[in-house]
Amino acid sequence: MSGKTRNSLKEWSLVTLGVVIMTVGIYFFKFPNHFSTGGVTGISIVLGHYIPSMTPATFVSVINIALLLAGFLVLGRSFGVRTAYASLLMSGLLKLLEAVLPMDKPMTGQPLMELMFAVGLPAVGSALLFNMDASSGGTDIVAMILRKYTSLNIGIALLCSDTIITLSACAAFGMETGLFSLLGLIIKSLFIDVVTDNLRIQKCFHIITSHPEPLEEYITGVLHRGATRLHGEGVYTHDGKTILLTAVSRHQAVQLRNFIHQEDPGAFLIITTSTEIIGKGFRGMN
Repeated sequence: MSGKTRNSLKEWSLVTLGVVIMTVGIYFFKFPNHFSTGGVTGISIVLGHYIPSMTPATFVSVINIALLLAGFLVLGRSFGVRTAYASLLMSGLLKLLEAVLPMDKPMTGQPLMELMFAVGLPAVGSALLFNMDASSGGTDIVAMILRKYTSLNIGIALLCSDTIITLSACAAFGMETGLFSLLGLIIKSLFIDVVTDNLRIQKCFHIITSHPEPLEEYITGVLHRGATRLHGEGVYTHDGKTILLTAVSRHQAVQLRNFIHQEDPGAFLIITTSTEIIGKGFRGMN
């Protein structure tokens, strides 16, 4: 199996994992408690209350398919294949769970705990999808269409729509459920950013050394990362120094730091954290 095929398989596996995590949180914790925190699932929960002949999972499928068709018609090739895959997979999994494991009441009598799972699991799943340049569709498709044809602030527009959907839960299910939904919306908006940033964290090394060769061999030969060599001079001693610049994953950062400590304990290290590194071995420009 070629490296390109292996990377593609890994990316699609992560997209699938993200959708599965989202679906578990939505079906087992969000639907039974009627937590409406915006988006397509929030609309579906409210509609399912007023039109009991159709379940929330059915509404999710209908709305997602309609939005996918709109996305392909309006956006054409710019519409993401991964987003279409994730949207259809989530709709299918919700219908499958509905048939195999019907849920007519919450799993526990602890709504606050269930709210954490109802918000946390989809947030982790969404973060995995965002990290793979995908999404679960839904209102993200609306945002893509609005971005193409209007100058609206998309973030504010989606926040307003999510707030309206969430507040509608008050009318449909009572103030307690509505307030829990509003709390969930606030937590969701914060949690997704935190999880996304943590998934993307990489470590950047500035290594100032007088013995660069073994460090360069370790970076390129063992860690399989690139590095840039710069030549510098100590301001106080005027000794010649080599500055190595490299970016590695968090796990590799520990390995590199330990190797430098053993091989060149006199080296000076500056280690910084980055959530966005673009280039070969990391993220592409798209």
